[in-house]
Amino acid sequence: MNSWVPSVEAPVRDIATKAGVEVGTIYRHFPTRADLIVAVYRHQVDACAEAGPALLEAGASPHAALEQWINLFVDFLVTKHGLAAVLRSDSTGFEALHTYFLDRLVPVCAQLLDAAAAAGEIRSGLRAYELMRGVGNLCVGADGDPDYDPRRLVELLIAGLRPPR
Repeated sequence: MNSWVPSVEAPVRDIATKAGVEVGTIYRHFPTRADLIVAVYRHQVDACAEAGPALLEAGASPHAALEQWINLFVDFLVTKHGLAAVLRSDSTGFEALHTYFLDRLVPVCAQLLDAAAAAGEIRSGLRAYELMRGVGNLCVGADGDPDYDPRRLVELLIAGLRPPR
């Protein structure tokens, strides 16, 4: 998920140059800017979804894997915030993309939560959608306010998942 991702406003020629291809190649694969934006968005959703099981397998603990995945999710949300405004002009396309987002990411978050709960590292009974929605709401304030740090608030939220001592 650390690869370069064009901003929504980036000129197609800049995207083509960065990708090392001709502008015509971009347009052959993505006839409209919206097609390109959707492809980038879907690619990033897939990368976030694939990271969850890999982190769980390689992590020091299920809680550490959950924390790392939530950090990737925050990166995704903060960098993709501008896409929502662009995609809302096509409400059907936006709804389909939002459904794709939920279908891919909620099960991954649930897997991480279940593993951390089974290990006794977090409270049991937490719902993935609620956690993701809470993280998403904390990330919304990141736009335009240099004093707002969603990572700090998300860190506090994740710390609050620990069972009472």
